Amino acid sequence: MGSTLKITTPRDYDLTRDVCSYGYFVLAPNLWDTNKHTLTRPLHLEDGPATVVLRQESKGTLKASFDRTLSAAERAEAKGLITRMLRLNEDETHSKGFHSADPRWKKSGRARLFRSPTLFEDVVKTVTSCNVAWPSTVNMNKQMVRHLGQGGCFPTEARMARARVGTLRGRCRVGYRDQRIIDLAKMFHRGEIDEAWLEHTGTPDDEVFAFLKSLPGIGPYAAGNIMMLLGRYSRLAIDTETVRHGKAALGFKGTDRQIIKKLEKHYEPFGEYKFKSYWFELWTFYETKQGPSETWDREKTATAFTAKNF
Repeated sequence: MGSTLKITTPRDYDLTRDVCSYGYFVLAPNLWDTNKHTLTRPLHLEDGPATVVLRQESKGTLKASFDRTLSAAERAEAKGLITRMLRLNEDETHSKGFHSADPRWKKSGRARLFRSPTLFEDVVKTVTSCNVAWPSTVNMNKQMVRHLGQGGCFPTEARMARARVGTLRGRCRVGYRDQRIIDLAKMFHRGEIDEAWLEHTGTPDDEVFAFLKSLPGIGPYAAGNIMMLLGRYSRLAIDTETVRHGKAALGFKGTDRQIIKKLEKHYEPFGEYKFKSYWFELWTFYETKQGPSETWDREKTATAFTAKNF
């Protein structure tokens, strides 16, 4: 028998809605069960990998079931990783603030965006989403877990820092991102990225954005996306998909540059929550094409997200 944790959540937390809120939930090693509405994934803990199954027991409570017994230190570590991944630190006050700024999402309760247990995983997954179709992003992460992860986990920064360029390019299919990912891993492993400073509410968004853009392989889009993953929603992450959304969903016309300006003006009223307002608009559009996100299968639906289907 493995360990079981009871995790208290904000009263408005809904596992199905809040996990299936951002594309990373269909990237390995995350596995969403569309029938049981559970999230399964291995976590890299102090004494090695442990696979957890997360299910909602009742309003305000999650059950985390592990495949092995955890030490007291690992239980605390696992709780911290799960809290980050599910954004349980964003309480009802945060949700109410967002719904006050953008009442369109109050009825559905949408307010949280799923992310990874660690910032390192979030950063690497962001890099794998740049300048590529989504099915390739799905495959890159699947292959990195397969070839570089221990016990099915996402590779640690230490393991990724030791990886060969040829392994990342040849086996993991990351293309030109190979050296950039290794360089990022080395920076994380050497402690050159101050996560506490990046997440501290007293650190200005402009300073965080500037720092992120200085990292290997991180341009304006990636920096904006990582800002969101850090819990900073005041910036958009603008790419071709954002422009497509402006055209298809909002009816904006003009050159890409003109559409981007219109998008920035459109979301400006949402202030510190503008990324969320944009994202839930985009997510709703995806659901009109592929059905409710909780029905998306990692191996089937997730690989259907190509331009011709949108």
